[in-house]
Amino acid sequence: MAEYSALRVLTQGITGNRGWRPAWRKAEPKPRYDAIIVGGGGHGLATAFYLAKNHKLTNIAVVERGWIGQGNVGRNQTIVRSNYLLPENHRFYDWSLKLWEGLSQELNYNVMFSQRGVLNLAHSPEQLDRFAERGNALRLAGIDAELLSREGVSRLCPGLDISPGARFPVVGGLLQKRGGTARHDAVAWGYARAADRLGVDIIENTPVTGFIKEAGKVVGVETPRGQIKAAKVGVSVAGMTSDVMRLAGVDNLPIESHLLQAFVTEPVKPLIHTVVAYGCGHMYVTQSDKGGLVFGGGLDLYNSYAQRGNLPAVHEMTEQLLALFPNASRLKLLRSWGGIMDMSMDGSPIIDKGPLPGLYLDCGWCYGGFKATPAAGWCFAHTIANDEPHPLNAAYSLDRFKDGRVLDEAGVGPTPRLH
Repeated sequence: MAEYSALRVLTQGITGNRGWRPAWRKAEPKPRYDAIIVGGGGHGLATAFYLAKNHKLTNIAVVERGWIGQGNVGRNQTIVRSNYLLPENHRFYDWSLKLWEGLSQELNYNVMFSQRGVLNLAHSPEQLDRFAERGNALRLAGIDAELLSREGVSRLCPGLDISPGARFPVVGGLLQKRGGTARHDAVAWGYARAADRLGVDIIENTPVTGFIKEAGKVVGVETPRGQIKAAKVGVSVAGMTSDVMRLAGVDNLPIESHLLQAFVTEPVKPLIHTVVAYGCGHMYVTQSDKGGLVFGGGLDLYNSYAQRGNLPAVHEMTEQLLALFPNASRLKLLRSWGGIMDMSMDGSPIIDKGPLPGLYLDCGWCYGGFKATPAAGWCFAHTIANDEPHPLNAAYSLDRFKDGRVLDEAGVGPTPRLH
C-alpha cells in the first residue's frame, strides 16, 4: 500500500514519474511460442490472458503493430450491454456482461465499469412492440429487461425532449439496468498488465508482414524483427482483418471494413444519467465522468482503413443528438475519433478456426466489439486451446455464411445491408 500512498504519487509527479515500474514488460520476441495472438487490442489481450489463466498456456506472444491502446479498444464509445434479441447473441453477450461485473477484481485493475443502464428509445407504437418482443426474449433467458412508458422514460432521463411536438416523439423505451460503460483505455491496460504477470510476452511496434506455412499449415508469422513460430496463430485485429488475412493468402472473408466516428463535447453539469440510444437513427449518447457528452453511432458508409471521419457524419450525429437533447445545442465539440469496424454480412461475429490449419479467427464484430471484450477473449482462448469452439461461440462459425445459417441481428443496431 505504501507504494501508492499520496506522498508517493506526489513524489513521482515532481520527479517526472521516474520511479514507477512499467505496467508490463517491453518483451523481445522469442523464436517459438505455444501460441501467437496477432493484435494487441482488447480482444487479443483478453485472449492471451484467458489462455494463460484458464488453460495454463503461458508461453504466449501478443504481437501488436503499434502500441497498446492505439486501435479500436481506445476508439469506441465504451458501451456495455447484452440486450440482443437472438438467443445465440444474448447468451454470449450476457456472459460478457457477467465477466464485466467482476473484471476489475479479476484483473486487479480498475476498468471503471459503471452500470448506469442502457435505454433504447421507441418512437412509434410498432417500435415499442418490437422492444417488448426483445424484452420478453431476454427475460425468458433470465436477462434483465424493463419496458418503460413515455412517463417512465421521462423520469429516468429528465433532460430528454419527450414533447408531442418533437420531430420523433418518444412513446417509450427498453431499459437494461445492468448495462453501462467502462473506461476503454483501462480495459486495455488492465488486460495487458494481468497477461504480462502470467508470463505473456507483449511485443509492441511489431507488424506482422507475412505468415509462415509448412505443408499448408500456418506455423508462425513474419515480422521486421524476424520469424516467430508457434503451433497456433490467432488473428484478432478488428477492422484490419481482411488486410492481415490477405498476407496468408485469404481474400474472401465475409466482412467489410467501415469507419465509425464518435465525439465528445465540452463538460457540463450532470445531464444524462444513463446510456440513451436513439430509435429513429443510429446514435448513442452518454455522459463521461468528466462531464462531456460522448456520442456517435452511424457508419461512414464507404470502405475505409482510416481512423478519421468526414463532415457529413458529424452533421448527422449532431442532428440526432439535438433531436433528443435540444439543450445541448450550445455545447462545443472538443474532439472526435474513428474506429475501423469489420462488418460481417449478418451483424454477428466470427470466433472460429480459420480457413487454414493452425490459424484461428476473431473478427466481424460490427457494433459489438468493445462490449464483447471479456467473452470474446474467453471464448477465443477456449477455441484455440481446445481446437473447437465453446458452446457460447459455436454459432459464430465462419462456414455459417456458406451454409446459410446466418444470425441476422439487425433489430438491435442498424447494420448496413452489405449482403
